[in-house]
Amino acid sequence: MRRAFVGALAVLMSCGSFARAADIAAGKEKAELCVGCHGENGISQMENMPSLAAQPDLFIQWQLVFFRAGTRKNEQMQPIVEQLNNEDIRNLGAYFASLPPPKPKEDDNPDLSKKGAQASAGRRCASCHLDTYAGTKAVARVAGQREEYLVKALRDYKTGVRAGGAMAAMADVAFPLSEEEIEALAHYLAHL
Repeated sequence: MRRAFVGALAVLMSCGSFARAADIAAGKEKAELCVGCHGENGISQMENMPSLAAQPDLFIQWQLVFFRAGTRKNEQMQPIVEQLNNEDIRNLGAYFASLPPPKPKEDDNPDLSKKGAQASAGRRCASCHLDTYAGTKAVARVAGQREEYLVKALRDYKTGVRAGGAMAAMADVAFPLSEEEIEALAHYLAHL
């Protein structure tokens, strides 16, 4: 039985049926398409545009697949993702995951961050995004993300405008949030 398994594995490997490893250098080259909105080294300077630096590999891949399939809609992203093949998507995921995260800005409103931390604990955000809010696998890094982008994303999940991936989980979390909680939570996460 074991010999048969090893033999089958050898045949599969020799046929090339396993995906190739991602190429970070190729991902960096392809990421030139992303710089205009998502910034140099994946750190956005543009309002309502997320930073992609240090996002989990699978999160980037899934979001690109959702955009390409039309499950997640954005008129700026659509013409870009139409140019991407699966290898490009794997390479972009690996590249952005390899970058250092954005440095959080100094917290100018610790009271608002305290309210955000309470909202986060009450909604069990760390159960998916991890205690550090660095994300994992297909779950986004929210620590250090642009504050206004986090507000927009939470509002979009709350109203059902945003779909893709964890839509159901995020809609359940965001729907009961008040506007004050959304702003506090975004402030807290942006300053981690």
